[in-house]
Amino acid sequence: MVTGGGRGRRRQRRGAGGLVPDAGRMAISPGSDAAFSSQKSTLSESPRSKRFPLTEEEIFYMNCRAAYLTVFKSSLENIISKDQLYLALQHAGRNPSQKTINKYWTPQTAKLNFDDFCIILRKEKPTSKAELLKSFKQLDVNDDGSILHTDLYKLLTKRGEKMTREEVNAIVNLADVNADGKFDYIKFCKLYLTTNEQCLKTALEKLEVDSKLKRQHFGSHIEASPEREPSPVPKPSPRIMRRSDEDTFTNKGDTRSSLLATTRKFKTSVSFTVTMGANSNRNSKLTEPNSVKEWQCVQSKGCFFLEEDGEIVSHQYRMQIAQRCMVYLTIKPLNLSQAEGKPSPWLSVDTALYILKENESQANLQLMCFTELQNREVFGWTGELAPGMYWLIPSTTGCRLRKEGQAVAEEAQLVYRDETGGLLLTQEFRSTLSDIFEVIDLDGNGLLSLEEYNFFELRTSGEKCDEDAWAVCRENFDTKKNELTRRGFMDLNLMEANDREGDPRDLWVTLHAMGYNKALELTEACPFVIDVYADKCKPRIKAVHMEACSGQLEKAVCKSVLSKGDAKVMDGYEDIIVHTYTCDTWITSVIENKSDNKAIIHISNELSRNCVNNRGLNIFAVEVAPKSAMVCQHVMPLNGQQEWMSHCVYSLIS
Repeated sequence: MVTGGGRGRRRQRRGAGGLVPDAGRMAISPGSDAAFSSQKSTLSESPRSKRFPLTEEEIFYMNCRAAYLTVFKSSLENIISKDQLYLALQHAGRNPSQKTINKYWTPQTAKLNFDDFCIILRKEKPTSKAELLKSFKQLDVNDDGSILHTDLYKLLTKRGEKMTREEVNAIVNLADVNADGKFDYIKFCKLYLTTNEQCLKTALEKLEVDSKLKRQHFGSHIEASPEREPSPVPKPSPRIMRRSDEDTFTNKGDTRSSLLATTRKFKTSVSFTVTMGANSNRNSKLTEPNSVKEWQCVQSKGCFFLEEDGEIVSHQYRMQIAQRCMVYLTIKPLNLSQAEGKPSPWLSVDTALYILKENESQANLQLMCFTELQNREVFGWTGELAPGMYWLIPSTTGCRLRKEGQAVAEEAQLVYRDETGGLLLTQEFRSTLSDIFEVIDLDGNGLLSLEEYNFFELRTSGEKCDEDAWAVCRENFDTKKNELTRRGFMDLNLMEANDREGDPRDLWVTLHAMGYNKALELTEACPFVIDVYADKCKPRIKAVHMEACSGQLEKAVCKSVLSKGDAKVMDGYEDIIVHTYTCDTWITSVIENKSDNKAIIHISNELSRNCVNNRGLNIFAVEVAPKSAMVCQHVMPLNGQQEWMSHCVYSLIS
């Protein structure tokens, strides 16, 4: 690719009788074990930890989760047998003796949960290389770093926790550590620790790459919010437990959910019921100020993108107001070209805009307002703003911007060859590229600046185009005022197709990243447009990030709901409060935990009618960290033309 922006590299995000026997078992199946010896180096490569180094406590809990989730599908599942406890401890790099297992699994034990597992790991430290070598040296009669197989058989099958002959055979058959009838325990220790290190790295990488696992599996001890400053005291962020991916909002519940409800003891519950009419207008409608046409206006476009794990990312903006004035802000889905008779799914996606004021620094942001009034698909706010810098953070509930349920049967054609053998873009693909151009042309001037183009590059390839590569681009493709024209953008994509000799795979990577399916339908993105009017000065607005709709947005939503929503206190637990905010289009609930302990809340929407929530589940559980608040769920009507009723029960789990 001539721009050098990475387009060709698309993103495809125990003593002698105890320690030795189980070390052997772990070495037999290296693919299932994990040790904590290299946890710091393993975690140091993650993007989050580069920005905010993990605390010792965060590292500990992340490793606990990595180990637990190699045995169980969710950390809400319980350990229900000695064998499961033994296996989970092995995955955590521990090597427990039977005596150790019996200490934690007594005749009275029926189950252990994830928190119990973490407590055990605090007490049972991982085996170190020195401890391993010391244990083996007790068996090394010749002090030469090896043990005769005959001695090894006698010791391992007759002393301590006896191993079977088959288990010992598995050890002596390891080619790398056995030769001439001797077992090289120094090599074995190195192999053992290296294997554990690699297994831990694999488990942690799975959590790091698969953010769906991080977010959906129950338990809060994984990582703090990216916005928090480094602190010696960890503040775990809330996490949720989901049912299987196949579940949707149409499910009325299943056996597993019922079991969850019956096996967990609820201390107390509160419920909210909200009934809304078809196309309800409970709040005042959005109206333009009378003289808004005389105000100065600035516009910027952007887009919500749905990631593979269901997370939503979007552009975020800084706005400068030079003097105190009345301001009118709106946000709505961007209306692109549509195939006749085909509805555009993104036009029904809800949009909102949160306005936060900078106070001294970008890290200190004050929620000013959000666009809660609505006129059809337009959401807006009118009010007075003082001079200063503001952040505009777009938001969507995620109720209607969801992963497609069915795969497209027939793939659209992107390129073809003419009668001379030359490669051309199909009309359908050119129309799609024209729409993409509209989305990434943030200022709407019909041209792409380097800054605008780099938002596209970061989205599709993960790399930026530098100034030198941009200069080469301007030399080879049609530009105007040093910016890329629509024609130049088309030719650039045609050149990429030619570079691959007509192979459309890289083109499809671009299209999928931009939210298009195989039929060239925009189903996993929602482009939007923001308009800002001011009566006394012209606002300045600039897109500065394209990030996950979390962090500052989560804080802003919580603050807004806590100030505007209805609150209900858990009976007998005055520090646990459920806040519910209802507007014309959606209902948002926030759980506030003022106590010094985490709170586990079970949520049931089973009695709701004509509703869909952003979790995609009727029943789930959340964990709220001490002294914190979290967005629990957003609820919208499945069919806005019909009456809908949200009935949600929040239960505190013991």
